[in-house]
This record gives sequence, C-alpha cells and structure tokens, in this order.
Amino acid sequence: MQLDPEGMAPEDLSHAGAVIDKAIEYMLEQNIASISIASALLGGALGLLSRTLDDRAVAGILRSALRSVESGELRAMRQAPPPGASVPG
Repeated sequence: MQLDPEGMAPEDLSHAGAVIDKAIEYMLEQNIASISIASALLGGALGLLSRTLDDRAVAGILRSALRSVESGELRAMRQAPPPGASVPG
C-alpha cells in the first residue's frame, strides 16, 4: 500500500471513496433507506477492518471517527450541498 506524498492516506483512497459514493447513489436510487445503507456500510467496514487489523487499531479508528462527530465535522457535512448538486452562484 503506497501512501500519498504527505504520508497521510493510501494513494487509492480517492478511488475507493468514489466507488463507495457510486454504490450509495445506486442504493438510494433503489429506495433503500439511508439508515440501512449506512448500517450496512459500517458493518462491512468493521468486518474488513477486523480481518486486516488488530482490535487496538480498529478501536483507534473508531475513536478518531467519534472525535470527528464530537468536533462538528459531520454537522458541517450535513449542511453542505450533496455531491453533484448545482450550487447557485
């Protein structure tokens, strides 16, 4: 796994994110409830992490996610227009 030049994220993270975005878009078009999509994605992510990392590393990732929620990062995402939406201007 190659890291980006700053060493912060795998170089294929953007590609993986784009694939997930398309999968979410497809499931929404199939009228699958957002909570069901999110729960399935979270369960799948935890399953993948548990197969590739030890419990301590998984817990660290979950703590980082919790800090993002507590700091308001997710609130900012809720207030942003959805990807692909036209922004007046």
